[in-house]
Amino acid sequence: MSIDAVMHTEFPAGYVVFFGTDGKVIMTPQSFEHSSTIKSMQIDSLSLGRHAKTASDVYLDFPADENSAPDFAILREDAQRQGKRYGFEDVLLIAEVVSVSSARKDYDDCTAKYGRYGIPVYVVVDPYAAEVVIHTQPTGSGYIAAHTHKYGSGKLTIDLADGRTYTLDLDELPRPAADAR
Repeated sequence: MSIDAVMHTEFPAGYVVFFGTDGKVIMTPQSFEHSSTIKSMQIDSLSLGRHAKTASDVYLDFPADENSAPDFAILREDAQRQGKRYGFEDVLLIAEVVSVSSARKDYDDCTAKYGRYGIPVYVVVDPYAAEVVIHTQPTGSGYIAAHTHKYGSGKLTIDLADGRTYTLDLDELPRPAADAR
């Protein structure tokens, strides 16, 4: 698809469209709950400092053309861009917010991928199940440990590999309306 064609394409309402440097066009639906959940995680990251390196929907370099633009990521304080992007080696935590269309990818594919690349903490935030799954101890095929925490159960502290602590407020995560599925 040419750039001109892309620029004149009307994409469906409610979708986020990413244009990769490799020529890929990625369309993903984004609900109000999805966006609000990312916003909540960003607000909670302020406890790491106003200038903490966090990213939402920003490409990170992974080997073998497996670049990712996770919903939310926390990077090392001393992380440096390598070209235009940060590398996976600088990532301390990645969180993906489940949407109806992404559940298998977030629970299965991303768990395997992020574990394979040694991301210390992978968080699956699922507004539909009203739970957060924290994956730690990465392996070549996923993670050794996974702990589930229910929405509404207070503040969840997550230790980061650099000694800092990220606190996610499970009482403040938005829930979808009954008809949002």
